[in-house]
Amino acid sequence: MRSSRYVLTAAAGLAAALTGCSDAAPAPADAAPPADTVALPPGHVHGLAYDPGDGALLVATHQGLVEVADDGTAATLGPVIDLMGFTVTGSDHYLASGHPGLRVDLPNPVGLISSTDGGQTWASVSRAGESDFHALTALPGGGVLGFDGALRRSADGRAWEELSIPAEPHTLAAAPDGGTVLATTAQGVLRSTDAGGSWAVVTAAPVLQVATWAEDGTTAVGVDPEGGVWMSTDAAATWRQTGGLASAPHAVAATASAGRPLEIAVVTDEGLMRSVDGGRTFTRLLGY
Repeated sequence: MRSSRYVLTAAAGLAAALTGCSDAAPAPADAAPPADTVALPPGHVHGLAYDPGDGALLVATHQGLVEVADDGTAATLGPVIDLMGFTVTGSDHYLASGHPGLRVDLPNPVGLISSTDGGQTWASVSRAGESDFHALTALPGGGVLGFDGALRRSADGRAWEELSIPAEPHTLAAAPDGGTVLATTAQGVLRSTDAGGSWAVVTAAPVLQVATWAEDGTTAVGVDPEGGVWMSTDAAATWRQTGGLASAPHAVAATASAGRPLEIAVVTDEGLMRSVDGGRTFTRLLGY
């Protein structure tokens, strides 16, 4: 958990139906949350990420941004915004999209908005009143790739170009170098090696509902619609199943630090699940 400037307690308060399943049966996750767990806000979660500065785990909900500590306690950050798209660009620097809550002075939809103080305040960047990005990922140097019914790319978050993509993406995830981007779709995983300019189906990948990258830029993690957890260590070219969850995923995040196994967080229909052994086993960190 961050410093004491974050003092609000999280209020009580998919998904896109991608088809497909894995051969291996998912292992059941531990369903016992901590006794003092504060519930996640209800509804589908469109974004989950780790802040690279302090390792904070951030959940983008319909009631705003929630930070979850290692012990399962949670705090809300900033105003109530229906966060339909969310991505982290750096320490305390986030981009998002969606709809403003009551008494939030932002247009509807908000377009692309930015926070440089860890989600405490947000400011319009571009496409205010025009775009509701349901898929959003950061590119290096202030760039961004998003889908609002069309695939759009910007080098600075302000001027946009429209690109083509073979299928509607449920999620977009750019590797840290920005060159390789994954799109999870009903037709399978698509991969771009030119920041969204062109796409090819990853034939060796299962159908994934959500996907993300670890910091090394070669490790990718995805979860299929049945809850199967998959990993690639060769920049998404090949995949293997590492474990499973008992329900469908909403969002996934992954992080690794020196000398420690890959940590994976997944929001499912049962709550916020976490693995500290590279996706082999999961425990519930926060419920609904």
